[in-house]
Amino acid sequence: MLRDERGSATVWTAGAIAALLAVAGLLFALGSAVVTRHRATDAADLAALAAAGQAEQGTSAACAQARSVAERMSVRLVGCRFEQWDALVEVEADAPGGLGVASAHARAGPVAR
Repeated sequence: MLRDERGSATVWTAGAIAALLAVAGLLFALGSAVVTRHRATDAADLAALAAAGQAEQGTSAACAQARSVAERMSVRLVGCRFEQWDALVEVEADAPGGLGVASAHARAGPVAR
C-alpha cells in the first residue's frame, strides 16, 4: 500500500454510510407522506358517512358527528356542508416531523335504514 493512500477506505466507507442514511431519510419522508395521505382519506370517508347518517337530525348535528369522528382519527375537520342530502366533508392531517399537510375530501349520500 502506498503511503498517500492510507485511510482512503475510511473516507469511502464514511461517504457510503452518509449516502445510505440520506436515502433512508428520503424513504422515511416519502413513507410518512403516503401514510398521512391515507389517514386523511380514510378519516374523510368515515366523517362523511357519519354526517350522512345524522343528516335527518340537521346540519349542525351531522357536522358535529363528523367532527367527532375526525378528531378521534387525529385529523382536523376543515369543512362540512350538505348539497341536498349529500354530506361533503374536507379534512386535513399533519405529517409527522413537520413534513407538510395532507388534505382529503369525501362525499356520502343518504343512509337507508
